[in-house]
Amino acid sequence: MELEIVTIGTELVLGHTIDTNAAYLARALASIGARAARKTTVPDDPDLIRGAVSGGLTRTGFVITTGGLGPTRDDITKHVVARLFGLPLVTDETYFARLEARWARLGRPGRMPEANRTQAQLPRGATMLPNPRGSAPGLWVEGTPGVVVMLPGVPHEMEGLTIEQLLPRLVARAPAGRVTRSRTLRTTGISESSLADLVGPREEALAPATLAYLPSFAGVDLRLTVWQEDRETVDATLEAAAAILRPVLGLHCYGGDDADLAAVVLAAARGAGTRIAVAESCTGGLVGARLTAVPGASATFLGGAIAYDDAVKTRILGVPHEMLEREGAVSEAVVRAMAEGARTRFGAGAAVAVSGIAGPDGGTAEKPVGTVWLSAVTDAGARAVRIGLPGDRAEIQARAAQAALDLLRRLLVAGDR
Repeated sequence: MELEIVTIGTELVLGHTIDTNAAYLARALASIGARAARKTTVPDDPDLIRGAVSGGLTRTGFVITTGGLGPTRDDITKHVVARLFGLPLVTDETYFARLEARWARLGRPGRMPEANRTQAQLPRGATMLPNPRGSAPGLWVEGTPGVVVMLPGVPHEMEGLTIEQLLPRLVARAPAGRVTRSRTLRTTGISESSLADLVGPREEALAPATLAYLPSFAGVDLRLTVWQEDRETVDATLEAAAAILRPVLGLHCYGGDDADLAAVVLAAARGAGTRIAVAESCTGGLVGARLTAVPGASATFLGGAIAYDDAVKTRILGVPHEMLEREGAVSEAVVRAMAEGARTRFGAGAAVAVSGIAGPDGGTAEKPVGTVWLSAVTDAGARAVRIGLPGDRAEIQARAAQAALDLLRRLLVAGDR
């Protein structure tokens, strides 16, 4: 099955909002063997929307749109599609009653605005795709020009409808046959070029799977993809390719697909029968935030200290004032003392500390902006490392938090080596 994706929104074209919907849809479609032949982004302009949708119908006969289904004047997608199919818009009174009930249930004052009635207007004969996460339903319109599926632009609403409504319908109408699927191995703490040196000699052995390197601030994802293979064998092919890479990657690989490093750290701590504390300076709480974002973190994560000022490092974490004067806050001695102080103060079995220069000011020739010291301590031992990180302040902080979690993971999994 081949189709096109059209994402709609002036904010997408201007770059104010990053278009994550198209990428999500392309991955989801590939997982069932459908192919996104083209992805187009257009502003909230009726002529441009019509051109993108009609062009996609001419080429493939099947278009999926996201965006433009809300109650405001710039939400015009279904109006354009209805005219393209020659269908009038009619109000679904049952759905309108549900919108009114939802308005009341959310405790909003007064009557629901009349503008919301437009969300209950559907092209005549369209199939409504229920959206439990928002007020705009998805719409499936089918006729002489082909098929257009309209999904909301809000990412979590679009993703829910894709999984619950779109994919099952596409699978039901697609002939059994070949699919395209991917599997990801997530790495961190190693550069893309170093990773290529490790993996390169094995790439030919991965066939028929192909390999893509996907770098980000968090590390480098290795994306294995098997194209148009029998449904019965595609998963086995992917697993065989992953099995070739895992021993080569070693501790650099912390999981697969959507693995979250913070969740991996918590799981490793639980497996070791220990609990975690953190001490943060330049990251300002990002390490703790990453850990507490994981459901169930309270069973393993005790807490932490954001010791930004040197006086707090001394008073809360017990870092000697003389050490701070002699070595400076961004130093091996201080970060080791911070980690041990957090471990002692919170009664934890494991702790990680981070101190650095996130910029844009504060750097020196000896310690330029991006210099970060990390330390982790467990019953198995302690480690401290100095790293240099690129990017602006926010990027340096995010990379430092990732590196701190990775250092703790390695110590928990492999001990002091």
